[in-house]
Amino acid sequence: MRKATIAVLILGAAALSGCAQTGTFTAGNLTTVELSEPNYEVVATGVSGTAKAGYLIGASFSDGAKSGSISLFRVSGTGHLYKEAMDGLWASFESEHGAVAGRRLALVNIRYDADTRNFLVYNDIALSIRADIVEFTDD
Repeated sequence: MRKATIAVLILGAAALSGCAQTGTFTAGNLTTVELSEPNYEVVATGVSGTAKAGYLIGASFSDGAKSGSISLFRVSGTGHLYKEAMDGLWASFESEHGAVAGRRLALVNIRYDADTRNFLVYNDIALSIRADIVEFTDD
């Protein structure tokens, strides 16, 4: 009886000490930009960034711009999928088009793709963000 109680306590502690990662990228923009004038130029199309994370004993899910995982242990990645994917997008842009600092850039046509795999013990999630980038000019 005592061994069964200890086993239940250990399993309960493991269940309560797991990790969960969820995220939704919702953007609210209060800035109005007039794109009917020739005051901008499309400087890059299809720029993307990707982030991945793997977990043990749980499940990953994705529904549009909302993705996440509810699992006991993270075994790869940091779990900051949206931040890492966006950082990767900007790093990809900088490698081809130069530094971002000091430029008036905006992301347009933002698209999200998520891929989840769920196995009995292991699950993972990969999130990709793809966008076009415009630069505003003085013209």
